[in-house]
Amino acid sequence: MTPSDRRKLFGTLIGLAICVWTLWPTFRFYAMSPAQRQEVLQARPAAATNDADRARLESMAKLRDKAIKLGLDLQGGMYLLLEVDKSKLGPAEAKNAVDQAMQIIRNRIDQFGVAEPTIQKQGDNRILVQLPGLLDQGRAKELIGQTALLEFKIVKTDDESRALFNRIDGYFARKLGGAGADTTGSDSLRHPFTGRFLTVAQGSESFALSSEVAALDSMLNVVRTDSSFVMDASVAWDSHETELQGRSGRNLYVLDKEPQMKGTEVASAQMRLDLDQERPGSPGVSFNLTSRGGSLFADITARNVQRRLAIVLDQRVQSAPNIRERIPGGHGSITGSFTEEEAQNLSIVLRSGALPAPVNIVEERTVGASLGQDSIDKGLRAGAVGAFMVVVFMLVYYRLSGLVAVAALLLNIIGLLAAMAGFHATLTLPGIAGIVLTIGMAVDANVLIFERIREELRNKRTVLNAIETGYARAYRTIVDANVTTLLSAVALMWFGTGPIRGFAITLSIGLIINMITAVGVSKMIFDAWSLRRKVSTISI
Repeated sequence: MTPSDRRKLFGTLIGLAICVWTLWPTFRFYAMSPAQRQEVLQARPAAATNDADRARLESMAKLRDKAIKLGLDLQGGMYLLLEVDKSKLGPAEAKNAVDQAMQIIRNRIDQFGVAEPTIQKQGDNRILVQLPGLLDQGRAKELIGQTALLEFKIVKTDDESRALFNRIDGYFARKLGGAGADTTGSDSLRHPFTGRFLTVAQGSESFALSSEVAALDSMLNVVRTDSSFVMDASVAWDSHETELQGRSGRNLYVLDKEPQMKGTEVASAQMRLDLDQERPGSPGVSFNLTSRGGSLFADITARNVQRRLAIVLDQRVQSAPNIRERIPGGHGSITGSFTEEEAQNLSIVLRSGALPAPVNIVEERTVGASLGQDSIDKGLRAGAVGAFMVVVFMLVYYRLSGLVAVAALLLNIIGLLAAMAGFHATLTLPGIAGIVLTIGMAVDANVLIFERIREELRNKRTVLNAIETGYARAYRTIVDANVTTLLSAVALMWFGTGPIRGFAITLSIGLIINMITAVGVSKMIFDAWSLRRKVSTISI
């Protein structure tokens, strides 16, 4: 073997080793049982409570990220069509609202852990979201649709709260009894609003039974939309139900109209179990502010010592702690009646930022794998039979030379799958079609080469000369065929979306690898074999 052949062989072996190493996580993942794969897919290192669990979950997450992902058509998942409500935005804000919403939704889904989601813009105000292999669909909808407008507002004093409620009572008393009605009569006429509360202004908030919340909300909407009523404060419900006197309900807070600070100043957030001193082990969210936000937060807390600061998310009060002293450092926490899942969701939306406008779900579908497991099994069997027939044909028709072609074809497939794993590509049904077409192109390249070699042998050339001339003359034809197909694949990849792009990606990668294996590797084998044995004939 010449030094050049040794270098080629060494490079081929190194390339094969890299491919096997890249594909090893894929083999490990799909060798697991379905229950084990689900555990890996759901692994969230951030939710770990100790170092051992964190290390185990991080290992699972790495395995999930490195394995080849299956598309929506092969493993099923969730299909959502979203509509961005731009009705309350100005012209400048509305122009980029959909693009901003797409980026924020993508960030949330990435942190949620869905492998290779599809997020595409449709029309002027719609977004298509496909989530392959999604297990927790309810959580995904909540996470995607949450506006996540975070605001820090000072809670009004008891006197200020009562003054607003009294004005609302007077407003509805006049409506119910007429403009000149006597409001000294029955309690339902004098207190049509506060009469629905179980308690009024105890600790700067009022408590309403769950059955009264809808009616109170309706009354608040009336005064908000009436220009004659001056609403000099904002009103927000507690995000969680609590119990008072053995009965379930929600607190209603009266807050400053303008926020002291917005969630855009939050730099990072994470779920923790050690934040609530009154309820040890209860989930909460700790957050760090930007440098500007830290200075602003320190100033806010210094000016409002002994006041309550409400942390409001999407017009719901998450918590309203009392400010005991100035809080420097830019750190804070949100505690409340959270489950671990709710706290994790909250940390994700805080890290991702708020949507520029509300997002409504227009269409929702749970998608089963379009092939079905039985059809997938049949497809694998059909593919195995087809590959076996190709191998038999190459061996019977081209004999030992056919074995060289089969080896090159095997390297092509291994290289293609390894490239998909390395680039974190998703394998879809159209992608499989691209792989099949790549195999056809690889076999076609070897057929062109072998027929050229046969032609040279018929012209009484020596084996070495026939191999060299056969490859040289077939090379231009192979390059032309592969390059023209590659250009078409690149065009499909550039302009296509969804399944078309998946087909184009696998085809493009396969064609590039085919130029290496079908020509370079097979010629290296021929050269090494013929030179070492100094053959006078070849099995072709």
